[in-house]
Amino acid sequence: MPNRYKPLHLQSIRLRSRTEFIWHQLRYTAIGLGFMTISLGVGILGYHFLGKINWINSLLNASMILSGMGPVSSLHGTAAKLFASAFALYSGIVYLAVSAVLLYPIVMRLLKILHLQALNTASDNLHAKQNVYADDE
Repeated sequence: MPNRYKPLHLQSIRLRSRTEFIWHQLRYTAIGLGFMTISLGVGILGYHFLGKINWINSLLNASMILSGMGPVSSLHGTAAKLFASAFALYSGIVYLAVSAVLLYPIVMRLLKILHLQALNTASDNLHAKQNVYADDE
């Protein structure tokens, strides 16, 4: 029977080596940073062209919104305010998504360690019970 059709508790669980885990974490970190960079670029462009703010202040505003601190420059005009509102809502989602992407490898490794410990404890208890019954015969 192929491994993908077995129930999860019967599938073999392999814990990545420390080096594999570090490379896995670095890949996920690169994905998170790439997503943040794209989001920052969208924010900078929006603040610059819609908010009529110079480049450095656009960077400052986009960075502050993405980090959850709040805007620095005041905006004038409906388009700029609508963009700022949408970007603020988007930034909240980006913050949660990037946090999840960064934490995923760590949480998965912890869960695998706990699962392997539980399997080892269960097999140790099973062997101990078999030895107890063997003494009764």
